[in-house]
This record gives sequence, structure tokens and C-alpha cells, in this order.
Amino acid sequence: MARGPDAVSARLPAAVQTGLAAVRERAERYPGPVVDLSIGAPTDPTPDVVRDALAAHADAPGYPLTVGRRALREAVVGWLERAHGVTGLDESQVLPTIGTKELIGSLPLHLGLGAGDVVAQPTPAYPTYAVGAALVGATTAYADSVADLEALPEVPRLVWVNSPSNPTGRVLAPEALRELVEWCRGHDVLLASDECYLDLGWEATPVSVLHPDICGGSHEGLVAMHSLSKRSNLAGYRIGFLSGDADVVAELVSIRRNLGLGLANPQQGAAVAALDDDAHVAAQRARYAARRDVLRPALEAAGFRIDHSEAGLYLWATRGEPGLATVGRLADLGLIVVAGIEYGEAGADHVRFALTAPDDAVALAAQRLTQEFDPS
Repeated sequence: MARGPDAVSARLPAAVQTGLAAVRERAERYPGPVVDLSIGAPTDPTPDVVRDALAAHADAPGYPLTVGRRALREAVVGWLERAHGVTGLDESQVLPTIGTKELIGSLPLHLGLGAGDVVAQPTPAYPTYAVGAALVGATTAYADSVADLEALPEVPRLVWVNSPSNPTGRVLAPEALRELVEWCRGHDVLLASDECYLDLGWEATPVSVLHPDICGGSHEGLVAMHSLSKRSNLAGYRIGFLSGDADVVAELVSIRRNLGLGLANPQQGAAVAALDDDAHVAAQRARYAARRDVLRPALEAAGFRIDHSEAGLYLWATRGEPGLATVGRLADLGLIVVAGIEYGEAGADHVRFALTAPDDAVALAAQRLTQEFDPS
């Protein structure tokens, strides 16, 4: 049996970073600093309150518990209620994870899905949903609404929803989320909600599927994933968590315990500090909002239309041409962005701009867009 990178590429969708090497090389020919607006990796400092907590918990000779420390699970419950109105959640319904990407990619495996099963996901979408399905031999189907689910030839075993969306920044209306919850419960299908950008609403207020107005006060058949990477500049710490249906959480704890998957104890201490402190989140929101206010008008002045983008860390933009052509034109100005087709055919005429670059880099990008970009 063939092994190596070629064997992987035959089985899985390509990682977004794979296509950026050639774009970066083209951008580096520009006679000035390259501005990278592609990957949504935080560049701002990790908050002092979190660094201090990490250091305080650095003496950690023992193995971490898969289920995590009770203090961390309680901090998650407290944050979800305080910041997002989620009620009725118990600490036993929370599972810390090593970031959320590994959780999303491994969820079909850990739930026992395999060949013959269908996993539904939105489109365009974060590629890791399809990766998780491919790893177990399941089939990926595309559904953005109950009508789309009803049109599928087979009822899926797992349905993904992502609001706010990566890459589009779209926020689903509460009634649309309620309809998805009701449909999945009516068909005995687990609804998995990726809510990693929940704290970053701009023109809309994102709501969790665990909110009582959405789930009717019951978390049965629902799980939600959250991350500290964006809100707290902790991508390098790899801290995430899953909350929701108690039986699903217990099943995942049992599986992950067998695999030795546990969030490191120092990171757990840091996570409690991050979840308990709202001030640094407000400050980071303000930074992203300021960058958005600089970049968006520059894009519109350069002839771009911004679609969705009412929440999250990205501007989803189009000039009505193939996104790959737009990426090349921007690279010639030393600007690196991601082609929307990396997130599926539905994104073929869009590009994604990240708001995570430093202030001076965003300002430089805006200057080039308004002074050098040829809209013809």
C-alpha cells in the first residue's frame, strides 16, 4: 500500500496552507513589505493574566485528566452563561480539548461513524469538517438549511453548523438555528455547532445552539465547540472545549481517555484565567473592530463587494471574477489572501481577508488597495 504525502492527498482535502506557497512567492516579488491577510492566526500579545496563570500552573508532573479539572469545566459553564446566555448547563456536560481543530477532525471517528454514513456540512466551509468525514470513509453532503437536509437522499448521522461562519462571516438567524435543532432531533441526528467566533459579532449578534431560545432549555442531541484561540490570542496554547448533550460528552470522554487525549494541566490553569476575565476579550474585540473599519472601506473603494461578514475575523469579498484571479492581482501588490475556492466550489468567486494582521500591516494593505489596485 502506498504511503507518504501523495497517499494522504488522495484521501483528504488539501489543507488551505498548501495553496499559499505559490501566492507567497508571487507576493514577495513586490518591492515592499509583504502583508499576509490569509490565515486567521492571532498576532497580538497573549494577555498577561493568562501568561501569569500558565506560569503558576507550570509545576505539573502528573498526567492531565481527560475530563479536565472541575475548575475549568465550571469556568466554561460560567462563561457561557455570563457572556452568551446559556443556562441549564452542568460542568459534567463540558469536555476540554486540545484546541478545536483536532476535535472537529476526529469527531466522526470518536462517534463511531464510518463507510456508508453521511456527514452534512455547510458550504463554503472550513475544510476540517470534510477531513473528519474522509478519515472514516463517510460521505460528505452539503446542507445550509433544513430544506437542504430534506433534499438529501439519505439522512445524515452528523450535521455540522457553523455560525458565525468561517470563511464567510455569516450569522444564522435564531429561527434558522431552531429549525435545524428541531429537524435533527426529529431525525435522531446529532447536531454539532462550531461556534469558535461566537464572541466576534459586528453587524449581528451570534447565538449558541445551547441558548434556551434555540434549544428549548434542553441540550439533548446538541454539542457546541468553542475556542480560546481568537478571543484570547491563545492559538499557540491549543485550548478548546465541547459542551452539550451529557451522553455524548460521556462517550467522548471514554473514547479520548483510551487515546490519552487530555489538555495539559498548565493550559487548563491558563484557560480558567482567560474564561474568568472579560476585560481582555473586550480589548481584543476593539482591536479587530478597528482593523475592520480600516480594511473594509479600502476594499469597497477598490471595487470589491463585501458579502456576509457580519461576524468573525474575516471579510468575504468578491469583484465578480474568479477568486484565484483576484488572489494573483493582490499578490502583485504584495498582499496575500486566500481564494474562496479553498473552502469549496461555492466560494469560487470570492477571496477571504483576515483581520488578524498587526495594525500597521492592515493600514499598509488599505493604502495599497486605495492607491495602487487597478479595478479595471
